[in-house]
Amino acid sequence: MIRVRSGLTLVEVMVVATIIALLAAIALPNLRRAKILANDAFAKTTLGAIAKACENYAIANNSRYPLDITALTGASPVYLFRNDCDGAVHNGYIFSCNMGIGGYTIVAAPLQPGVSGTEEFTMTTGGVLNCDTLCQ
Repeated sequence: MIRVRSGLTLVEVMVVATIIALLAAIALPNLRRAKILANDAFAKTTLGAIAKACENYAIANNSRYPLDITALTGASPVYLFRNDCDGAVHNGYIFSCNMGIGGYTIVAAPLQPGVSGTEEFTMTTGGVLNCDTLCQ
């Protein structure tokens, strides 16, 4: 009598589950690290865009910087299309903008340091980027 075997044995299922768990253990930390680095790049790029908008505004307004972010987003022509200084989380970072006629300071702070971003970045008048470690 010939037995037709259908399905998998418990040992085969356990081997497949072990392989999947091993692959997940290898891949997930790398994915998390890539996400954090992407959030950092977004924060630095956003700081640069806001700083460039402030500098362009000052050029067009006799070396006077904007008093607030709405001077950039509501101007005609628009200097900045999006207000990231609204207190909301943007790609793991919260942006705060301190602006005045004489200059600006923009801070990008990670919502959860080490989880959503590596560190706090600051952009000051003239487009100078400051950070805790090397700004790469």
